[in-house]
Amino acid sequence: MRSTRLVPAASAVLIASAAVLALAPAASSRPLPQAPDCPVFPAASPWNQRVDRLPVASGSKAFIAASRITRLHPDFSDSDADGYGIPFTVVDAGTPPAAVRFEYADESDPGPYRIPDGAPVEGGGDRHVLVVDRSACTLSELFAAERTAQRTGRGGGGARGYRPPRGLRPGGGPSGHAAGLPTPPAPPRHDEVAAGIGGIDHALRITVPTTQRAYLWPARHFASSVRTPSAVPMGLRLRVRATFDTRRFGPQIRAILEAGKRYGFIVADNGSAGFISGAPDPGWNDDDLHDLHRVPASALEVVDTSSLPGTPSAPRAWNIRWTTVAGTRRATMLLSRSARVTVTARVGGKVVARKQVRAKQGFVGIGIAVRRGATYHLSFARS
Repeated sequence: MRSTRLVPAASAVLIASAAVLALAPAASSRPLPQAPDCPVFPAASPWNQRVDRLPVASGSKAFIAASRITRLHPDFSDSDADGYGIPFTVVDAGTPPAAVRFEYADESDPGPYRIPDGAPVEGGGDRHVLVVDRSACTLSELFAAERTAQRTGRGGGGARGYRPPRGLRPGGGPSGHAAGLPTPPAPPRHDEVAAGIGGIDHALRITVPTTQRAYLWPARHFASSVRTPSAVPMGLRLRVRATFDTRRFGPQIRAILEAGKRYGFIVADNGSAGFISGAPDPGWNDDDLHDLHRVPASALEVVDTSSLPGTPSAPRAWNIRWTTVAGTRRATMLLSRSARVTVTARVGGKVVARKQVRAKQGFVGIGIAVRRGATYHLSFARS
């Protein structure tokens, strides 16, 4: 998205959230050059976990098809007047706080927010603003941001000042993005790519047009009324297949694709299919970035992230659908983690049939023969 500047406006909608860049000696992701004492989440953060050796998720091909990704796209470029990307700014304790009024106060933390006049704003409809306070190592994220007057604003909602584990929102809580995830460290930065392969040591952010009414760890929020269990959930982790040859790409794209193999792409928002968010920077080579279009959907697969630290231990089934076809009663669902899934048929309260499968995280189905007069029940246990 093209970036602009936060300037006075006659009217505005402002949705903000704040996450903490937790100070930790065992940090994995590279800190921002402008805030070197603020690690971007500790090593235990799901953003910083490698996924190249994790199994493929159940229903991987169905998810890729549902994503409507045909090829990858860079949603960022250099930082000229027509540049694309999600910009950020760094402030300190000397930046005066700005008052913010919210439309959805029940989903918001009250201001003020340390947002400077002239902060860069992502262009397009989302109008994100990212501000890192290097004095407190906190991150503020704004959505649909405009200023109504000097040092004041109004908007949809916001959150600030909490210290969640691993730098995440509470479950069910939105952020500046639909999945409830903080934006940094998701966008690749030029200083990371300049360090060569391995310079990007975190997952990247990707968008798809349609998601289902569900989310997988580490996402905290959904933004959809779709209840199709094979649709893409927020938080779904894609990765570049290990067999995909990245050597034919320029150094910038190769660094991004190798990070896609090691750490993957997390679905963080509804948007254009296969667009990877990034931070604008004059060091980007737009000709190199355009080669990202040469990466087809067939180069991607979905990862079972059940083993990542912080994944809830209790399995959850989202958007269960029952069908009866050819004498089989079948349930399909989105399974939040690997689990033993059991379906039982009961007649008059008595179990007359049972079937159990060990299922991986993802789009899962289980069936059992139809019994006259039976009711059917599902249960789940961690495998």
